[in-house]
Amino acid sequence: DKSVPLKNLLRGQSACVSRITGEPDHVHRMEEFGLCGGRRIQMFRPGNPCIFRIAGSKVCCRTDDLLSIFVEPDSVVSGSVVSDIVPDNVSD
Repeated sequence: DKSVPLKNLLRGQSACVSRITGEPDHVHRMEEFGLCGGRRIQMFRPGNPCIFRIAGSKVCCRTDDLLSIFVEPDSVVSGSVVSDIVPDNVSD
């Protein structure tokens, strides 16, 4: 299993959501944002709160809320940013 917590992604890094664990209300709330197994996301701004892209939208979450979301990250280029980062002015 190559899954890591969502909060571990680097700026611009893409990943696939592998699982969401936690209280049913918490999991349901994350699903309302579009987070579910198999969904592609991209970290826009790491930190607390972090901002990530999902299905063409940006979602902001506090790191504490992300502890139960695990993703399988894509490869990292140059140790910090992946090559598929999308500029703000380009639609997804």
